[in-house]
Amino acid sequence: MEQRIDYYNVAPEALKIMMEMEKYTKTTGIDRKLRELVKIRASQINGCAYCINMHTADARKMGETEQRLYCISTWRECTFYSDVEKVALELTEYVTLIPAKRVPDEIYQRVREHYDEKQYVDLILIINQINSWNRISIAMGNTATEK
Repeated sequence: MEQRIDYYNVAPEALKIMMEMEKYTKTTGIDRKLRELVKIRASQINGCAYCINMHTADARKMGETEQRLYCISTWRECTFYSDVEKVALELTEYVTLIPAKRVPDEIYQRVREHYDEKQYVDLILIINQINSWNRISIAMGNTATEK
């Protein structure tokens, strides 16, 4: 990975906090494949190739299909995402585009039909975590590289 600054070494305390939050998100009751889909969708919206590359690779390792990975940006038009996944992806779009979309009561109510309070909070934290990583990655000049 190429980057402008070795930010892990420049600000290790801050990155330790980010990694602690990352550890927390992995302990939630949110399905691990769905966590990756959320990360991929937010990263697509934010234009973070580095994170898209990382999280599609992680999703494949978890058994996610190529079809679902290729179609994530058009999830509304697909029958192979569950209602639970679709509402999480929609919430991802609202939170990622919060200056333009906000999170209206209507989307909150639809999410709550599938997720309890704790799961809602965990989804919001997962979405915010990947948005933070996207912004760090883009600002630091991280690029996707072939393996």
